[in-house]
Amino acid sequence: MGNAGWSTRQLAELAGTTVRAVRHYHAVGLVAEPERRTNGYKSYGVHHLVRVLRIRRLSGLGLSLPRVAELGEADGHPREMLSTLEKELTAEIDRLRRTREEVASLLRQSAPIDLPPGLGRAVAQADVPAAERLLAVVMAQVLGPSVIDAYARTLRAGGAGFRIPAFDRLPPDAGERTRRELAERCRLTPRFRRLLAAFPSAGELCADAPRGERHARRALTLALLDLYNPAQIDVLLRVHALEVHRSPAVRRAGP
Repeated sequence: MGNAGWSTRQLAELAGTTVRAVRHYHAVGLVAEPERRTNGYKSYGVHHLVRVLRIRRLSGLGLSLPRVAELGEADGHPREMLSTLEKELTAEIDRLRRTREEVASLLRQSAPIDLPPGLGRAVAQADVPAAERLLAVVMAQVLGPSVIDAYARTLRAGGAGFRIPAFDRLPPDAGERTRRELAERCRLTPRFRRLLAAFPSAGELCADAPRGERHARRALTLALLDLYNPAQIDVLLRVHALEVHRSPAVRRAGP
């Protein structure tokens, strides 16, 4: 071949890439090594340029180098692979569109980002106490969509004002009378009555849990023990016991 042809640097400049990229194409087997000039330097021809341009075009469209390699050195139209790529890009565009809508919703409503959008909006609008908001995060991870949707509906129905200061400030060493009286008060408030109406039994609470009832029960129990002190947990148990002993007719009537 004599001294005809382009050097590696000249080929890279013509193709709009770098010497390093051309050498990488050689290393991974995408471009065959060219013949060498009499002086020992590589000498690239037009077919090398076309090959490098093809690789750059396909990789720029989103094909990985291993997928480009699957095409071999044929210069025909890669219709099947481009068709697959088009489907992948369409799916990615749909995913990005949904993500953009979710981000826009979070910006508009200042909803918590650690909760599903619908539940996050309901929690933000109801202005629930910090402990209950954290409990909602755990609920969203272990309970099924039917329960989460029911919980979100109770929050939206109750609006703001779910707070019960006496319960939220209850000290861990609160006396028997204080806890008993507080349980009676809590049972009659929208916050507790609506939640208990939405979750009538532990079995139904965990009915469609993604990882099963046992996993959901354990996660929720640990969360309650972490978020509430012993006196508050005792009040919650008393409220539940009071509701269980109400007649079915009264339970169906709700608050």
